[in-house]
Amino acid sequence: MKKNTISGICEEITFSSFFENHAKSLRNYLFYKFGNEDQADDVTQEAFIKLWQNCADVPPEKAKSFLYTVANNTSLNHIAHQKVVLQYVAKNTHKHTDKQNPEFLMEEEQFKTKLQKAIAGLTEAQRTAFLLHRIDGKKYHEIAEILGISIKAVEKRIHKALVELRKEIENIR
Repeated sequence: MKKNTISGICEEITFSSFFENHAKSLRNYLFYKFGNEDQADDVTQEAFIKLWQNCADVPPEKAKSFLYTVANNTSLNHIAHQKVVLQYVAKNTHKHTDKQNPEFLMEEEQFKTKLQKAIAGLTEAQRTAFLLHRIDGKKYHEIAEILGISIKAVEKRIHKALVELRKEIENIR
């Protein structure tokens, strides 16, 4: 099928809509996978630029897969010799402390820290699948598509992540 006119993902309106529908999801995927917020933002932008540059060669039905593949490969190139560490950044620094016990607040903060360590201690595969499901609310089939694995593999990764987290949480108490 020869393309004589601009069509598919190369149309500016289509590309803009595609960007709005997938940019946040891609950025979150990269953040969960590699644990670096700035890198996730940069790689998301780079992936969309690469998609725009290759829009004539990428069929619209393959655009999402192309985008995630480019983003994943770019991230792997950026951190080839680094160890992946997941860090959560508290977005809301204002706590409602007016009616809560200070001891409770301290215990809650300690528990959050330990939970974050437990999540960071998961394997990359488990952590990525778990956070995509629990934080982004993705369904198993969506996670399977993003990661390029079977739905059963997603189920297994999330199950193992939950088992590990339960073990860690029991050790915390």
